[in-house]
Amino acid sequence: MSKKYVMGNGAIALGALSAGVNSVSGYPGTPSSEIIETIAKYPHKGTYIEWSVNEKAAMEVAAAAAYSGARAMVTMKQVGLNVASDPLMSLAYVGVKGGMVVVSADDPGPISSQTEQDTRRFAEFARIPVFDPCSPEEAFDMVQEAFLCSETYKTPVILRPTTRVDHAYASIDAPDSFTAREYEGFVKDSKKWVIFPRLSYQNHAMIEKRNVEIGEAFSVSRFNSVSGSSAKAVVATGVSYAYASEFLKDYPDVRLIKVGMPYPTPERFLMGALDGVTEVLCFEELSPYIEETLLKLVGKHHLSVNVRGKLSGDVPHSGENDADSAKRIISRFLGLDNTESSVDLTNAPQPPMRPPVLCAGCPHRASFYAVKRAMKGKKAYFCGDIGCYTLGNAMPLDMVDTCLCMGAGITMAQGFNHMDSDAVAFAFTGDSTFFASGITGVVNAVYNAADIIVCVLDNSTTAMTGHQPHPGTGRNMMATPVDKISIEKILLAVGVTKVVTVDPLDLDASIKAIRECAVLKGVKAIIFKSPCVAVTKPDKKLCVDSEKCIGCLRCIKEIGCPALSVSDSKAVIDENLCTGCGLCSKLCPVEAIGGGSHE
Repeated sequence: MSKKYVMGNGAIALGALSAGVNSVSGYPGTPSSEIIETIAKYPHKGTYIEWSVNEKAAMEVAAAAAYSGARAMVTMKQVGLNVASDPLMSLAYVGVKGGMVVVSADDPGPISSQTEQDTRRFAEFARIPVFDPCSPEEAFDMVQEAFLCSETYKTPVILRPTTRVDHAYASIDAPDSFTAREYEGFVKDSKKWVIFPRLSYQNHAMIEKRNVEIGEAFSVSRFNSVSGSSAKAVVATGVSYAYASEFLKDYPDVRLIKVGMPYPTPERFLMGALDGVTEVLCFEELSPYIEETLLKLVGKHHLSVNVRGKLSGDVPHSGENDADSAKRIISRFLGLDNTESSVDLTNAPQPPMRPPVLCAGCPHRASFYAVKRAMKGKKAYFCGDIGCYTLGNAMPLDMVDTCLCMGAGITMAQGFNHMDSDAVAFAFTGDSTFFASGITGVVNAVYNAADIIVCVLDNSTTAMTGHQPHPGTGRNMMATPVDKISIEKILLAVGVTKVVTVDPLDLDASIKAIRECAVLKGVKAIIFKSPCVAVTKPDKKLCVDSEKCIGCLRCIKEIGCPALSVSDSKAVIDENLCTGCGLCSKLCPVEAIGGGSHE
């Protein structure tokens, strides 16, 4: 046992290992990605780990482990829970034997997500318990408690950390090595494990009865607490509790109610916490979940308590809470005047805007630019997807017309083609996304006779979430050498008309491939294959010959590489950023860009 300074995701990983977890599966997605990566770094015996091709697959791998009596954890971000919802909803009815913890990391803000959806809502929808940690330390404890809860009530349990818990750091006391628990193994029983309507009906009734019992158990949990005794109360959950607690330490009489286990509702705890309260502020992120819960209880028990929060306009409906908002919102609720201690930032200099852009030398920039050049003057739709390449929407490339969810680029391109056959419909997808959710879209396109061009931007990694391996990289999380799964062979096997592999940094060859595919009917695919610059060492830098440069700035205006800028009306290259990809040199009309210093 020793003290370890870890990220919140690391604390979750250590909590699972301390609980003797047998199986860990998941799909990378910020803010959850580091959980599996941390588990892989620590000495452990008997724990199976995998990056699955998507969240649905990960959930089903975990389900089989839990059916076997093993302890299983599955990790994802909140939008990944949408992908995994099909097996999860049925798992709630079937139940489990071993402990099964579903980590669904919410992203208030959102900081790196398409939505601000609230996993507490999903837990209630699925009728399964949810734990809501307020800190890395509590997340470490809650994971272990969640496994016990899962095994006691034979149900999957959700752990719902948010970004600021996932990415905060704390010192955790944990063992230095770990051993997975022993488990019985799968015992065949088709009446239990094979879901049929009659079984679902019986189990649904059981779930509703069981959840009342869980709510009673949650009412005495150490993760729910009350301090202070005033008639005005603040109810907080998750990291919002940490902000509220920090502010209210100077006002110890104010009643502060912490709800760490929001569903099933710990009704007895909440009723006791509200005893003597006349007004309560619900300080929470995302949806007004606790606020609505309290409104139901107030109505049910005919309490004279004024419930305030998001629905009353006291707390913002969207975005993150923080220490400043806690001070501002709670002060207003309590009628406190804190203006004298506030820092006046009215005239403070604002930080410079830093819009997200593709990295200098990113091969995706070259892929987008090649398509743009090849389609100049032609009507075309450019359907994007989830990944680094979503940044292809930025000017001056402006090459992403749509971005909906993982894998949607391929199927949306089909929709545009069927509605407007005169245009050329492109679908951009990454290599990891192709394996996660793109293959079915390609099959759908072939089956339904679509006329589209699928562009697979293959940089041989899952770049956006931290360079995790995928089926095309030749390695997995168990350090087992595996055969690379060929994207080209998959495309050909499902009936794609033409498949071309090209280096996007070869601009002429890329443009030629695009134009060849554009005149063919059916589903065509271009694999733009070039490694991610974040994991490869550049072999040279480029520089601009100021004597030759005519100041047309075409290199800057057309590709928007962050290594390029203007000085004295001429282009210059920042050697600290340049990777030597050479794309800008192919645009220069006077050949003013060439090799500079070598690494």
